[in-house]
Amino acid sequence: MERTEAIVVERARGGDAEAFRELVESYSPRLFRLAWRITGDEHSAEDAVQETFLRAYRSLARFDARAQFSTWLHRIAVNAALDLARKQQNRSRHEGWLDGPDGEEEPLPSPAPGPDRLALGVEVERAVRSALAGLSAMERTAFVLRHFEGRSIAEICEQLGLGVSAGKQAVFRAVQKLRRVLEPLVQRQEVKL
Repeated sequence: MERTEAIVVERARGGDAEAFRELVESYSPRLFRLAWRITGDEHSAEDAVQETFLRAYRSLARFDARAQFSTWLHRIAVNAALDLARKQQNRSRHEGWLDGPDGEEEPLPSPAPGPDRLALGVEVERAVRSALAGLSAMERTAFVLRHFEGRSIAEICEQLGLGVSAGKQAVFRAVQKLRRVLEPLVQRQEVKL
C-alpha cells in the first residue's frame, strides 16, 4: 500500500469521515466496473458498490493494515456483487450483459467493419449475452475475475473462498459453456471464408 494511501486508511480507521470519503472517491469507479461485470446491471452494480463501502466502513476497525487495502476492499466488492448476482438469478434473465454502464452497447473492436462483420458482431454479442446470463453466479463471477479483471486463479480462489480445484473448475465451466454457445457462429464464419 502506498504511504499516502496508508495514511488515509489509518485516518479513516480513526473515524475521519473525510478520509473515508477520499477512499470512496478513489475506489468507486474500479469497484463499479467490477460489480457491473458480475451483476450485468447498472443499478445492481451501484447497489453492490454502496454495500461494499457500507461493509467496509463497518469493518474498518478490523482491517489488518499489513494487508493491501485495495485487495481487502476488492474482496468485499466481489462478495457484495456475487450476493446480488445470486439474487438476480432467482429473477428473470435480462439482456444487458454486454451493455456498458451507461446503457449503451460496447462496440466490438474492429477497424471499419463491413455490414457482414457488423451483423456477425450483433449475433455474437447476443450469443455471449445469453451465455453469460445462463451461467451460475459463481461461474460468471469467476469468469469476470479471470477474463475481464485479469486475476490469477489463486486470487479468484481467495476472493471467492474456493479451493484451487473449485476455482479452476468454475472458470473452466464458464469458458466451456461460452465456447459451446459461440462454436456454431465460429463454424459458420469459417465456412464463409
